[in-house]
Amino acid sequence: MVQNSKNLQELGVSMDVLPRNRSDLFDEDGRVKRTGTVWTASAHIITAVIGSGVLSLAWAVAQIGWVGGPVVMILFSLVTYYTSILLCACYRSGDSVTGKRNYTYMDAIHSNLGGIKVKLCGVVQYVNLFGTAIGYTIASAISMIAIQRTSCQQSNGDKDPCHVNGNPYMIAFGAIQIIFSQIPDFDQLWWLSIVAALMSFGYSTIGLGLGISRMVDNKEIKGTLTGVTIGTVTPTEKVWRTFQSLGNIAFAYSYSMILIEIQDTLKSPPAEEKTMRKATLISVAVTTLFYMLCGCVGYAAFGDSAPGNLLAAGGFRNPYWLLDIANLAIVIHLVGAYQVYCQPLFAFVEKEASKRYPESKFITKETKINIFPGSKPFNLNLFRLLWRTVFVITTTLISMIMPFFNDVLGLLGAIGFWPLTVYFPVEMYIVQKNVPKWSTRWVFLQVLSLACLIVSVAAAAGSVVGIVTDLKSYKPFKTDF
Repeated sequence: MVQNSKNLQELGVSMDVLPRNRSDLFDEDGRVKRTGTVWTASAHIITAVIGSGVLSLAWAVAQIGWVGGPVVMILFSLVTYYTSILLCACYRSGDSVTGKRNYTYMDAIHSNLGGIKVKLCGVVQYVNLFGTAIGYTIASAISMIAIQRTSCQQSNGDKDPCHVNGNPYMIAFGAIQIIFSQIPDFDQLWWLSIVAALMSFGYSTIGLGLGISRMVDNKEIKGTLTGVTIGTVTPTEKVWRTFQSLGNIAFAYSYSMILIEIQDTLKSPPAEEKTMRKATLISVAVTTLFYMLCGCVGYAAFGDSAPGNLLAAGGFRNPYWLLDIANLAIVIHLVGAYQVYCQPLFAFVEKEASKRYPESKFITKETKINIFPGSKPFNLNLFRLLWRTVFVITTTLISMIMPFFNDVLGLLGAIGFWPLTVYFPVEMYIVQKNVPKWSTRWVFLQVLSLACLIVSVAAAAGSVVGIVTDLKSYKPFKTDF
C-alpha cells in the first residue's frame, strides 16, 4: 500500500482525491496505464519506416528497371505486412486479450521459442538497431552537407563541386542525440514521432514534386525495363548492384524489430492486437504508396543515372530554398527515427543491468530534477546518462570511419530482413497458434521463410562487395562529400 501511494504521488495524484479504482491509473500488469492509439502507433511505424531508406529507392529501381523495381517493392510490402500481422499475434502469450504481455521482441521470442533462439534473436536485433543508428547518422550528415553545398553553389556557381567535410555534421547530430537519448521511456516519445512523421511526409512530397518537375522538363520518362544496362557496368557489377538494391528496398521496409515495443504502448480495450493490425495496415499502405511514387518518379526523372540519395547527392539543384527545406526536414526526421530505433536497445541494456546489480545505486537510483518551473520533474539516472552517451559517441565514430550510405543501408536491410521480419515471426506464430506440421499453412510459411532467406543472402553479398569496393579508395575520418 505504501508503494502504491508512492507511485500515485510520483504521478502527481493527490492522496485526497484518489481514483475509485486502481485500474484508472494502472494496467493489469501493474505498469502505468498505456495511452497509445492506432494513430500514435501509426506515427511510430511511419517514423521508423519512412526514413533515409526512401532516398535510395530511385537508385534501387534504376538497378532492376521498370519491371523489377515496382514488383520488388510491392512484394516486400506484402511480406512485411503479412509477417507483421503474424508478429502482432505474439504480443500476448496465450489469449490475445488476457494473456501475459511480452514487452519486447526478445520477450516474445523467450515466451514462444526459448532456448538458443532468444540469444540469436538478441544478437541480430540489437546489432541491426546499432547499425541503423549508424546509417541514420550518415544520412543526416549527407543532408546537412547538401544544405551547405547549395549555399556554396549559390555563391560560386553550379560548376563548383563545393566538397564539404562531413565529420562536423556527424558530431553535431551525435550531440543532439545525446540530449534526446536521456528521454527515459519509449512511451514518452510520441510527440517526437509525430513531428518526425510529418517531416518524412514533407521531404518525400518535395522529392516527389521535384521528380515530376524534372520529368516535365525532360519531356520523357527515362529508364529501361531491366535497369542499368551491361556496358555501362560490367555483368558482374550488374549482378552485385541488383543484389544490393534488394537490400536497400528491404531496409526501407524494416521495422519488425521494434513492432512489439510499439504495440506495448497501446491502450486496451480494444485488444492491442486489433489496434496494431489497423496501425500496420495504415502504415504499410501509406509507406508503399510513397515508396512507389518516390522510387518510380525518381527513376523516371533520372533514368539509369539516378543518384544514391535523391535529395542530397546532386540529383536536384534548383530551387535551392526548397532543397534546403527538404534536407532540413530529413535531419529533423532522423533525429526522431534514431530514438525510435535505439530506445528498445537502451531499455534492454538498462533492464539487464538492473537485474544483475539490483543493489547498485549508480544503476537504479533516479534523481528528480526540475528543469522548468511548474513542469514535471525529469528523472536523472547516472547509468542511463553514461551508457546512452557512450552509445551515441560510438555510433558517431563508426559513422565517421565508414560513411558509405547505400552500401550500409543495403547490408543493414539484408542482415535484419530475414531473421527479424520473417523467420522469427513465422516460427513464433506457428507455436502461438499451434499450426500443425506439414499442414498447408505450415508449408506456406516455411516456403515464404526460405525464399526470403535466399533474398537476404544475395542482398548481403551485394552490399559487402560494395563496401569492399568503397574501402579501396577511402581514408578513415576524411569524409569529403
